[in-house]
Amino acid sequence: MSRLDRTFADLHARDENAMGLFLTDGFPTPDATVPLLHALDRGEVDFIELGMPFSDPLAEGRPIQKASARALDHGVTMQDTFDRAEAFRTESDTPVLLMGYVNPVLKYGIDDFCRDAAAAGVDGLILPDLPPEESDMLTEAAAQHNLDLVFLIAPNSSDDRIRAVDERSTGFVYAVSVTGLTGSDLDGTPTVDQYLQRAQRLVQQNPLLVGFGIKTHEDAMRLSRHTDGFIVGSALINRIEELWDREQPPMEDRLSEISAFARRLKHGDPAPTA
Repeated sequence: MSRLDRTFADLHARDENAMGLFLTDGFPTPDATVPLLHALDRGEVDFIELGMPFSDPLAEGRPIQKASARALDHGVTMQDTFDRAEAFRTESDTPVLLMGYVNPVLKYGIDDFCRDAAAAGVDGLILPDLPPEESDMLTEAAAQHNLDLVFLIAPNSSDDRIRAVDERSTGFVYAVSVTGLTGSDLDGTPTVDQYLQRAQRLVQQNPLLVGFGIKTHEDAMRLSRHTDGFIVGSALINRIEELWDREQPPMEDRLSEISAFARRLKHGDPAPTA
């Protein structure tokens, strides 16, 4: 059983939903990435998506586009991302998935990429621009190196498409909440709810997680009523940018605030004391 499978099994046994958080490698600076990963760990994250910086992140809204550009300006490479994943893995058993785009993987070499990702302690891959029906080579390499491969569905996915994605995916199925970019505002509740209820009925082989547009604990709870958990990226990226570029408290306080931010997403604001 993989780390990701164990995580979902443990959460299911406790009747809890999963929280996944996305962080771009090398953002806001390369030396901040590993401390931020540990801060998310302390914030009770269930799994982490570590973004592989790319010059043309087509599914991303402005916050993650900017984070990726900033990381590339720092000269972040794929090897850097592997190195930081490995550094985190030496001190944590929290699942890590690499999220990015297929061109850098092809340039690196599919088998070499999967081998090196697995050696770094990575648990899975999410590549939004890789169609499942064109994924045979990556599916084979990922399986050989014990990496989960997550595919995405969207509100305009047909029933047959959702079933096919469920067939191809391992780890979980990623339900994009809106037909748009990360960080988009959520559509009207009835539409999103109907889509997620349909996906919940059709996805039978994997956990179903929802992402895109979730900014608060209330957003997360509303959408994850129909899923096994939720994923947040842009809201976290925005908060990191605020702390590093505008507020600039001491490093220890910044990291503590990121841990607290994660806990608020998962549990809500703490009850006021008497």
